[in-house]
Amino acid sequence: MGLPVKVAVLQKADRWCFGPFCFLLTVVRKLGGLFGARTESRPRNILFVKLAEQGSTVLAAPTLRRAVEMVGRENVYFLCFEENRFVLDMMEIIPPENVLTVSTESLFTMASGTLRVIGRMQRMGLDAAIDLEFLARFSAALTYLSGARLRVGMHAFHGEGPYRGDLMTHRIPYNPHLHTTQMFQVMVEALNAPSELFPTFNYTVPPLEFYEPSFRASAEELRRMEELIRKETGKVSLPRVILLNPNASDLLPLRRWPTNRYVELAKRLLAKFPEVYIAFTGAKEETVANEQLVREVGSERCFSAAGKTTLRELLALYTLCDVLVTNDSGPAHFASLTPIHVVTLFGPETPALFAAHTSRHVALWAGIACSPCVSALNNRQSACKNNLCMQAISVDQVFAQVCRGFVGRETDCANLR
Repeated sequence: MGLPVKVAVLQKADRWCFGPFCFLLTVVRKLGGLFGARTESRPRNILFVKLAEQGSTVLAAPTLRRAVEMVGRENVYFLCFEENRFVLDMMEIIPPENVLTVSTESLFTMASGTLRVIGRMQRMGLDAAIDLEFLARFSAALTYLSGARLRVGMHAFHGEGPYRGDLMTHRIPYNPHLHTTQMFQVMVEALNAPSELFPTFNYTVPPLEFYEPSFRASAEELRRMEELIRKETGKVSLPRVILLNPNASDLLPLRRWPTNRYVELAKRLLAKFPEVYIAFTGAKEETVANEQLVREVGSERCFSAAGKTTLRELLALYTLCDVLVTNDSGPAHFASLTPIHVVTLFGPETPALFAAHTSRHVALWAGIACSPCVSALNNRQSACKNNLCMQAISVDQVFAQVCRGFVGRETDCANLR
């Protein structure tokens, strides 16, 4: 079976292996290309390449819907890491059979899976491929090797980002002033313009629009989550629950708010709302850490849900709860697909580019001088060893936003009755 490939290993491989590989592919392309001459006719099908970061896939939803308008739902495809495909299945925008995956279970399965998916892409006769990764080399290589005659992706024209060759027909400069959702929209609209125009692209980016919940939990999923809440709280009728997600992905640990502040926040919320229960959420591997937080809170109205749900069930749990407090990570975006009120804590990255855009979302960001320190332009690397940007967010600030969201949720529920 092997061990799952760690994020740090993937980042190093992307830099030291796929950087030179993109250079070699660029030489091949300059010498005539692997796949013949390019034509500029409109595409009949579109492949999106977005391997990592589940939350960003949610931000790509408007772009996927636009692609469906352009070529039809059955002609839109998506390539991602196997553990990330559940996001696409939940959004239900493209057919499940159109999702191509690469496993990261081990280096061997990743390598063999990559070769298989390259072969499949080339047999598909793709017209267009869009690399939604911001300046990653692995995804650029896969986009080129897909065999698509039209390829859209970010390009570092003057060293304003990591080198990843010259493999795209439609080369887009990364614009750090556009929200990620808007940047994705630019990339799909680029297919409507001749490649020789780029990097200039006379397209007016539409303003961001709020989007409404789209996740539909099954009756069975809701039943299981109701049973979980009843079991953990000992209540026959469902109590009101506030969720705290104290972790952030291994991709960027700097995004974590100090765990002792989650404990303090939980204690204050329990004191403020005597009818409320607090649940710490997280993956299975976070079970021990979350159970320790529950012990530190020291209340019968606090429990851990870490490792007790599937990812779909986690969204069903969001549907049943009032407020989620989370570091800037995937759960903030998953929750935006449900009616729950979300408070997201930002630090190394800015909410101006990555915040979920719903009427039920609040982003807290201290905006200190060194923040944000992470972007696509520095390959999402930071020299920071002490995330003062997260520590600058006080428990008072988060507590106030949770209280507002909790009361607002109460009003929403009253209107539904």
